[in-house]
Amino acid sequence: MEPAIYFGTIRHRRSEPARHEFTYPLFMAFLDVDRIPELMKVSPFTSYNRFNWASFHESDHFGDPALPLRKRLESDAAGQGVRLPEGPIFLLTHLRYLGYGFNPISLFYCYDWDGRLETILAEVNSTFGETHNYWLSAANRIAAPDSRTYRCPKAMHVSPFMPMELDYKFMLPPPGEELIAHMNTMDGEHSAFDATLRLRREPWSAASLLGALLRFPWVTAKVIAAIHWEALRLYWKKVPVYTHPARLKDTHEHTPNVVG
Repeated sequence: MEPAIYFGTIRHRRSEPARHEFTYPLFMAFLDVDRIPELMKVSPFTSYNRFNWASFHESDHFGDPALPLRKRLESDAAGQGVRLPEGPIFLLTHLRYLGYGFNPISLFYCYDWDGRLETILAEVNSTFGETHNYWLSAANRIAAPDSRTYRCPKAMHVSPFMPMELDYKFMLPPPGEELIAHMNTMDGEHSAFDATLRLRREPWSAASLLGALLRFPWVTAKVIAAIHWEALRLYWKKVPVYTHPARLKDTHEHTPNVVG
């Protein structure tokens, strides 16, 4: 497995309470977490921890940005009772483009020394500035033992058009020439929403990066604009809005207890 650029599409589909579907083209970086400073020297248009057309900033991911990503992964995995394999770890993510970065989801693919994909971390970020790590391992794998399907309870408010009382079902086969990442929201055994990344691999090179940047010069701004545009479309379709749990808690704590 080598660093790469993946090109393709993200598709969202909703069947209830109103049908809604969209597909957008995009590209994402696929980086060896132990080589990121070196990899960001591939082009004059890329940088590590400083402004450029494309740049990787340690502060864009969870934990103490002064620590290497592997150390942060080891600490977070240990805190969740997950065994982190000692082999290569690859991160599928958006970089910052022209100084702006936002990642709805980043995926860390964690391998053993024999090249077997053992564990995946889904680092989920919301437009409310919150983040949560979902560790996907043998402990929450479902179906056959060799399946790459995982299920875990939703732990963070992401979309105001979805309730908290859901599970996430991830289907994440090992990356290769094609990379597919699929997720359903589950209410019991019923799913009314799914999202699919479907990507094709190109080598991590100055030429591939320049082609990506010319085609998508500010892809993270496009991502955040698309999130708000699709939210507006859902509002127009009168899809119910769910208040952030923190706001509900704050409201309850400040509501006077009136008797009589």
